[in-house]
Amino acid sequence: MSIDRTPGPVDPELRAEARALLDDAVALRRQIHEHPELGLENPRTRDAIAEAIGDLDLEIEHSVKTTGMVALLRGAKPGPTILLRADTDALPMPEDTGLSFASKEENRMHACGHDAHAAMLAAGARLLAGRRNELAGNVKIMFQPGEEGLGGARVMMEEGLLEGVDAAFAIHIDPTVPAGAVASRAGALLAAADAFVIEVVGKGGHASMPHHTIDPIPVACEIVGALQSLVTRRVDVFDPAVLSVTQVKAGTAFNVVPERVQVMGTIRSVSQRTRDRVREGLHRVVEGVTAAHQTKGEVRLFPGYPVTENDAGFVDFTRSVVSDLVGEDRWIEMPAPIMGAEDFSYVLDEFPGAMVFLGVRPDDHPPAPIHSNRMILNEQAMATGIALHAAIALSYLG
Repeated sequence: MSIDRTPGPVDPELRAEARALLDDAVALRRQIHEHPELGLENPRTRDAIAEAIGDLDLEIEHSVKTTGMVALLRGAKPGPTILLRADTDALPMPEDTGLSFASKEENRMHACGHDAHAAMLAAGARLLAGRRNELAGNVKIMFQPGEEGLGGARVMMEEGLLEGVDAAFAIHIDPTVPAGAVASRAGALLAAADAFVIEVVGKGGHASMPHHTIDPIPVACEIVGALQSLVTRRVDVFDPAVLSVTQVKAGTAFNVVPERVQVMGTIRSVSQRTRDRVREGLHRVVEGVTAAHQTKGEVRLFPGYPVTENDAGFVDFTRSVVSDLVGEDRWIEMPAPIMGAEDFSYVLDEFPGAMVFLGVRPDDHPPAPIHSNRMILNEQAMATGIALHAAIALSYLG
């Protein structure tokens, strides 16, 4: 159900209060950044966050299946409950930023900004705790691991940790957007993500006598080309999809025709209609091409996160809050979705709400996108994120 809410004026003191909390937020962000953790188990990160908010008189619930936690901030008066969410896990990749607080854990990096997400929300919780008398309702503050592919949001929802929520909000940093600007859009914000593995089985043999074999490699290459045509010729350009083949594995020696080839990749889409169409087309292409060449083909599909769908009413509400907080010129209306994926999509499937991108483009470095081994963010822009978390909750519950 969409929300229809008109926010009241944002207290201009919020920005000053957020700036006063920035140093502590940066310190927490750097502490988390130095020791990134993966998947659903982020105990060191959880403990750092718990220490940062431990004196705020919050009711803490811990996830059983993950190291996630939800802190409940009760307002002075009864009313609805809004969820503010931050993710906490890192990526399995090296860091090459040269920062003094670069990752000390081999092949782990906070390249998606989840360290900043957690630090901004912890500071936002402190700001809100000091203004609980202004809240006619409650704030659930969710620190969630496992966003990078493991669906930690869904796990915590299944545990009942989001019961009683009426609306939801989240911030994701973007190092390519000007620092302090806020970008979003109504409807599809991020894509659905599926992974696939195709196996082509032929008949192996000596590479000098291919006529005695059924070579699966050219068949796999033909499949890759046909899949590109599937997207460009069978998918509506105004309801797009991206299909990328990212791995092809075959062979053991230069003079051996292998028996099997594996082709792996991802599908991104922004509607269920196109998602279904590309999935069906993937099976059809593999079946047709392999049959034409007397090989066998098998498709294994691994459904991922659904489309991250922003509620139109909540986006209007958020835009008004942003305009009042930092100025209308700092709102960027995104013309199209981004083909990345997010497990906050599960939350937005259940509750009206929105995700926004907070610009954190560095002043003195060339911008590197998220998931880059050289991603650096402008920590001064975190003050806007702290203030925005608080302003959204105060406006929604005012």
